[in-house]
Amino acid sequence: MSSHSNNNSIQHLYEGDQSKLYSGVMSHNSDINTDESKAQVKRIWKIFWILLAITLVEVMMGMYLSHSMSKGLVNFFFLALTVLKAGYIVSVFMHLGDEIKGFIVTVLIPLVLFVWFIIAFLADGGFWLRMNNESTARHTTAVHSTK
Repeated sequence: MSSHSNNNSIQHLYEGDQSKLYSGVMSHNSDINTDESKAQVKRIWKIFWILLAITLVEVMMGMYLSHSMSKGLVNFFFLALTVLKAGYIVSVFMHLGDEIKGFIVTVLIPLVLFVWFIIAFLADGGFWLRMNNESTARHTTAVHSTK
């Protein structure tokens, strides 16, 4: 154990023998009637209701509104709601919302660039596929080679 650790700190439990971490010494909420425990349960229920509401909006939109809206608009709404849910899950359950802004940026910027990368390649692939199928030079070459 290092000489600079403070006995009031839990850092000394992480140094050396870590059996105390898993033996119940570090159980966070041993009493479920504490204010901290009740606040955590309340937060979990709040998250549940928010995610349920977003999911219900997605299901209702898929069942009732998707037939009367254009496909592009429906896809946009589904994508936006899915990204909203994923962002909320990452923020709360993966604790990214508690991290410093610099760390959030180092995670989100590559993610946004990766999504843009996929969209750009799909659009480019669709362009080349359409160009190859509609090319008049390709059709005239095929017609001349069959004669």
